Amino acid sequence: MSELSIQGLCKRFAQHRVIDQLDLHLTAGSTLALLGPSGSGKTTLLRMLCGFEHCDAGSISIGGTIVSSPGIHLPPERRRIGYVPQEGALFPHLKVADNIVFGLPRSLRKQRHRVAELLEMVGLPADYADRAPQHLSGGQQQRVALARALAAEPAVVLLDEPFSALDSGLRNDTRQAVMQALQAAGATAVLVTHDQSEALSCGEQVAVLWQGRLLQQDSPANLYRHPRTPELAGFLGESILLAGVATAGRVECVLGGFPMADSKLQGAVEVLIRPEQIRLGPPAPDTVQATVIGMEYFGHDATLHLQLRQGQHIIKARTSGWHAYQHGQTVALAVDGPLTVFAQQGPGRSTAETPDNARFLLNQS
Repeated sequence: MSELSIQGLCKRFAQHRVIDQLDLHLTAGSTLALLGPSGSGKTTLLRMLCGFEHCDAGSISIGGTIVSSPGIHLPPERRRIGYVPQEGALFPHLKVADNIVFGLPRSLRKQRHRVAELLEMVGLPADYADRAPQHLSGGQQQRVALARALAAEPAVVLLDEPFSALDSGLRNDTRQAVMQALQAAGATAVLVTHDQSEALSCGEQVAVLWQGRLLQQDSPANLYRHPRTPELAGFLGESILLAGVATAGRVECVLGGFPMADSKLQGAVEVLIRPEQIRLGPPAPDTVQATVIGMEYFGHDATLHLQLRQGQHIIKARTSGWHAYQHGQTVALAVDGPLTVFAQQGPGRSTAETPDNARFLLNQS
């Protein structure tokens, strides 16, 4: 498999710039989850990688060879790209084996080259080779589509929201099988998705695309814990922003004083706290206390709505569903740090404000 490098990539349709000065790098044999809302440019970028769209500026290189630039455009069939579409797109008149070898030379098609090996790789029995695609479940069809993409030993595999049409239980099982197959093949892969949890669980790196621009590329943990902007924090998951004051590597806010992840900031800041960072315990002297005013129970966990005793802040805490909390109960709060902070910005941000400058940024999935 080969490394993928994108530098200064731009694409316009009429006067609208869909991809804007995009830089992105993926090392050979790794998986990148490309995350973004509808209209962010994900599909256009995918089409440019495949060779279906020309670039207006910048370049795309695969394995050190430029395949797209203003003066170079390698056709799709010469790029060695494996592609897995949203719903598999298997040929219904061909058996599973014939679907897998469809893109290979005729001699290899007759031999059913590597069919048993590829079926095993994607977690399907070898006897599925003689089945018709319509006799498979949606998840099994997606695995066959991946086997077809891997059959030609591509330089890069592109997966275009391959699990979006599956129900939640089937989606999780299929996702796990597909990611294991990619890892076993040592594939360089780009998974395109608008599902935040899918991106964070699948990618060794996650890149967030927003209105054609790359907001951040990082490991899933760093991206979730240390997003570059409050808006990105809200897109990646539920967040709480509190007004704070930073000094000497620590930040003070209504929940107490904590070490900061970025010790360079000073003065007025906004403090990012994820609901799962808040730990609850029995009330005690010299602790921050709150009253449970609401609860959303999900079985495996629960989200509590808490009103602080000091001030009018209402915040959320995520806790194990095994613990039973009651409406009106008083609890003590502690926060796992260090905390990510942002330089305080003026009004105009599109978030819902609660009293005393506490805000909730809601996941947009």
